[in-house]
Amino acid sequence: MDATTNIQVPARQSFMERINPYVSIFGPLLMIAMLMVFMLLVEPARFFRLSNFEIVLMEAAMFMPMAVGMTFVIAQRGIDLSIGSIAALSALIMAFMIKQYGFSPYVGILIAITVGATLGAINGMVVTKLNVPDLIGTMAMDLIYRGIALVLAKGLVLAKFPEIIKVIGRGRIEGFLPVPVLIGIFTIVAGYFVLTRTFFGRYALGIGSDPEAAEMAGIAVDRQRVYAYSLMGALAGLGGVMLAGKLNSIQATSASFLNLHVIAAVVVGGTSLFGGRASMLGAFCGVILLAMITNATIILRIEFFWQSVAAGIVIVVSVAAYSWLQSKDKDVTGNLWAKIGSRQNLSILKFIGGLIAALIALFILGAALPGAATT
Repeated sequence: MDATTNIQVPARQSFMERINPYVSIFGPLLMIAMLMVFMLLVEPARFFRLSNFEIVLMEAAMFMPMAVGMTFVIAQRGIDLSIGSIAALSALIMAFMIKQYGFSPYVGILIAITVGATLGAINGMVVTKLNVPDLIGTMAMDLIYRGIALVLAKGLVLAKFPEIIKVIGRGRIEGFLPVPVLIGIFTIVAGYFVLTRTFFGRYALGIGSDPEAAEMAGIAVDRQRVYAYSLMGALAGLGGVMLAGKLNSIQATSASFLNLHVIAAVVVGGTSLFGGRASMLGAFCGVILLAMITNATIILRIEFFWQSVAAGIVIVVSVAAYSWLQSKDKDVTGNLWAKIGSRQNLSILKFIGGLIAALIALFILGAALPGAATT
């Protein structure tokens, strides 16, 4: 009797399946390339200068450590809206210790990082033990930390720090990269190692994929999440030190919009807001992309507020693209347009079109009817 052996040949992966692990890098890199092509056409002389690329790196450097921490938090289906106030409060306490109590600046820097780690751990306790949703809990703690900073500062601006703090914020090694850029790159590399080579990183992704399954597998989910928030706080404290050194001053209202910038960079870099997927290299590319957008708007003399518009558009496009690439149905030959043209979506588009038409009609009516102008 002949013996037969069934050999299973692995199914050939589609192009989309092969590039899926690298999508988090392709997205921001593609947008960076498109931005560079645009600037090459409109303002090549000012944008493509070595000194300008150094400015971009300096702008991005302060956000790199915090992007690392936020990647771990978001990978576990969390979010932290308090990092701006943590950075300000940590740097403010450091400034008071150094300037009013004569502490060594090295000790002051460690105090700032430790204060940040403590505040982050408190965030984690609020989320895990009080069962407050991450969004609400960290937003409430942001108000608390900012309020404490305002009470401590009493309207003061603390300035003129020791040389080591200024070096951390804006120093440079002669003939090499600026110090803040080196700090930022070091944290990105360390974050990449922790995410991909340690249990802490694997647990973070496991919790983000399925918290219940992670709990059943023996992972201490609450403790892991507290650790992630504490790491986020420590890196926010480091960011506060870098900000104080960069400006050579700190006040209670500093870093007000820092949290949204960091979250935007991490999301643009491909870390899923639904957890389970994270990329340190993607976060690095996201930080660089947003810094380049800010730099380009300044070179083009675009008003500051349009930077927020540009960043928002980038976020929406990025998240939409990642959601589509991660979906099970990736028929690029027409399925996307078929979905857009479905009866339900056409009804939604008609509804939005009707609202826009009504708004235009109201503007026309307002211009046609007589009214009293106020001065």
